[in-house]
Amino acid sequence: MEEKTSFWSRITFSDIVDWTLIPILMVGVVISVYIWLLLPIEPGSMEANIIGDPVSGFSNVWAAVLQHLKLIGISSVLAILAAVPAGILITREGFRDFADIILGVANFGQSVPSIAILALFMGIMGIGAPTAIFALWLYALLPIVRNTATGIDEVSADVIEAARGMGLTNRQILFDIELPLSFPVMFAGIRTASVINVGTAALGAFIGAGGLGNFIITGIPLSRERMILIGAILTAVMAVMVDWILGKIEDRLVFRRE
Repeated sequence: MEEKTSFWSRITFSDIVDWTLIPILMVGVVISVYIWLLLPIEPGSMEANIIGDPVSGFSNVWAAVLQHLKLIGISSVLAILAAVPAGILITREGFRDFADIILGVANFGQSVPSIAILALFMGIMGIGAPTAIFALWLYALLPIVRNTATGIDEVSADVIEAARGMGLTNRQILFDIELPLSFPVMFAGIRTASVINVGTAALGAFIGAGGLGNFIITGIPLSRERMILIGAILTAVMAVMVDWILGKIEDRLVFRRE
């Protein structure tokens, strides 16, 4: 009973606002989209065939949201699995000479326009979700690699020397000292890459990957502002929520480490 009391006593008004403001605002935006953009769609219209209507439902919108999340989730996880080890590798003695090469490969995804990357690999891998996922993976590498390497390099040399003096091996120093201390910087790169991928994933619709971009690229040539707005607003809401969720995860993990 005392633990519950102490827990609730630590919650302040600013904590409540911090945890509820963004979700409430985003729910309000989604409700507004439903009321002002989805409900007025007339059954049998061109928009109804692509998006849905109040009679048949809006399963196409849900399918597009799930496709978008799939593109983001798979590409971001693959980027983390590749970029974090690469970032660690270029901070190790004997591998620092390869830093320019690894960063150059990772920088390719950021320096070349995302639509150009999609077009390039569409010619190699064909159309569909796998090509979009590969392009998004490449696009997400640089922030994670760079932040991982930067976070480790910023660990104080005095701390490393103290750890060596205590008899810790290089492996123990990496996992017990360097990675925990560099985690906030590293996670910031993961957060940045994931949010960037939300917007970039909309371009995957150009190569048949699906997602919310379908509504945008279909609405533009047809001059259907409603379709464009639905795709654009829901993509923006998803980007805000991904950033908010990852921010809360980061805060919780950092708090536990402290």
